[in-house]
Amino acid sequence: MKKVVKLFAVFLIFVFYTSCGQNKTEEKKNSTNSETKDVVTSTGPNTVTRTIKQDRNGNIWIASWDGVFRYDGKSFTNITSKVSSAHFFSVLEDRKGNFWFSSVGSGVFYYDGKSFRNFTTKQGLDFTTKPGLANDQVLDIYEDKTGNIWFGTLSGASRYDGKSFRNYMMNGDSVIEDRTGKSFLDFTTGERLVNQVNSIIEDKTGKFWFGTMGNTFVYDGKAFTVFTHNGKPFSSVRSIIEDKKGNIWLGGPDGLWRYDGTTFTNFTQNWVGYIYEDKNGNIWTTSQNAIDNSWALSRYDEKSLSNKKPTVTEIKSQSRGLFGILEAYDRSIWFGDGDGVHRYDGNTIADFKSKEGQK
Repeated sequence: MKKVVKLFAVFLIFVFYTSCGQNKTEEKKNSTNSETKDVVTSTGPNTVTRTIKQDRNGNIWIASWDGVFRYDGKSFTNITSKVSSAHFFSVLEDRKGNFWFSSVGSGVFYYDGKSFRNFTTKQGLDFTTKPGLANDQVLDIYEDKTGNIWFGTLSGASRYDGKSFRNYMMNGDSVIEDRTGKSFLDFTTGERLVNQVNSIIEDKTGKFWFGTMGNTFVYDGKAFTVFTHNGKPFSSVRSIIEDKKGNIWLGGPDGLWRYDGTTFTNFTQNWVGYIYEDKNGNIWTTSQNAIDNSWALSRYDEKSLSNKKPTVTEIKSQSRGLFGILEAYDRSIWFGDGDGVHRYDGNTIADFKSKEGQK
């Protein structure tokens, strides 16, 4: 049964990442100075919503199949509607206050508040000898402590230092750096799905963690090593976070795991998609039940996390997928699903699909 669940989960990931998001619309080339007028709406996205973040000014940013939306507390603004019809997956505000939007099929869009620049596999320093992104299907964006921007793609990880890209392909038990900008373009079929990088973080010690559809890797700045448990590679990881105490949390088809540097603790064997720690140290997850395939948004109480069976509160359960999680400054919890974005205020859930649903 467990093997069947794993296969189903991998299939589900692949369906959401690729078949829903393969957008072949050609983007505006050399769009560094492409400026657009924003589209303001009273409602949020009503399709798949993958990532939700809050910027330094308190605005909520939402990456969805409808585009990237900004919510100022009163209205939604579709930032990308006039720039690209791509399906968007992730969003990041960097330390300079600029934004990065990743898409499934159209690369990455950089937004400085006025204009956009589109980075793709063909857009590095030039279009011939220097590599661009490892793949135009980009699932995760992360900024490290030195300001480099990392991208998790379907073909590996890309690092952008503000001038050029360096690409890394996960090849079985090793990681290969590609400097040509050519070899990565072939690794996009289902057979090469192990190269898919779902999650990237840098921990308090400066080590990088890469959750992939193959092995999980740890990078100390010099070498990549396979992260193992009981002598076996920790594989098919969908999400990785580090909590305030320095514990590493990993989620995927093998459930929710915590690693404290020595000991592994498994909290559920349900398939876990996203992991989030709130300001009180509670752990939130979106997960899929192995028995009936239903999805749940759950909260693991911080005070009981020292137990192997902590107190778990199920906030919402539904048949369709649940995705990214955010705790806003007002302590409300935001999450995405196949129908848009939702906000949980501790009592009720608003869906933002209509003015009535926002009450």
